[in-house]
Amino acid sequence: MGRYQVLIVDDERDIVQVLEYSLKQAGFEPVVAYDGEQARLQIQKHVPDLVLLDVMLPDAAGTDICKQLKTSPETAHVPVLMLTARGEEIDRVLGFELGADDFVTKPFSVRELMLRVRAVLRRRAPEEPKRERDQVGPVRVDVDAHRVYVGAEEVELTALEFRLLRSLMSRAGRVQSREQLLDEVWGLSPETQTRTVDTHVKRLREKLGVARELLETVRGAGYRLVDPAEK
Repeated sequence: MGRYQVLIVDDERDIVQVLEYSLKQAGFEPVVAYDGEQARLQIQKHVPDLVLLDVMLPDAAGTDICKQLKTSPETAHVPVLMLTARGEEIDRVLGFELGADDFVTKPFSVRELMLRVRAVLRRRAPEEPKRERDQVGPVRVDVDAHRVYVGAEEVELTALEFRLLRSLMSRAGRVQSREQLLDEVWGLSPETQTRTVDTHVKRLREKLGVARELLETVRGAGYRLVDPAEK
């Protein structure tokens, strides 16, 4: 996704440290503000690509900051993902009414938060073009009959493997991250681990037989289905 800048607005320094580290590891550029005034100054310097905004701040309510962001022409396009303590339903309702894009409840799973950050940014980014294809190399899909063939031989796939193959075929030649595949094939779920993708890709590769080499692992990035015609 590139070096998206994410503004963290939270007064709990231990949480900020965890978020900074996790965002850097995920390829983002984190910027920090510990209260509403610091957030305002940071945004004046540079409008971020996304704001992680705590509901409770020392000098302002997160919902008020969200409202300011969403009503200003300069920042109305910036996604806001709010961090809220468990049980603060009224803040969630108000936040959504003010234009918040998503909520994560504290204490949160860092992995889930990174998935949600990527999902929010992906929704706001121009849609990556997909080409619905029924064939890549010797691999052919009959969508209506829910059948898959490698050459003349039919291959038995599970429903998840079928969706995974179709997702890879629709972006043949391009790398898809584990997070992208989790979002598109499994749906965004905090219970689903990225290793689930690895396991299913391994099984799918084995089932593709003579076409297994077309399903490539791109180290540190994800997976790609190679189209022999485009090599």
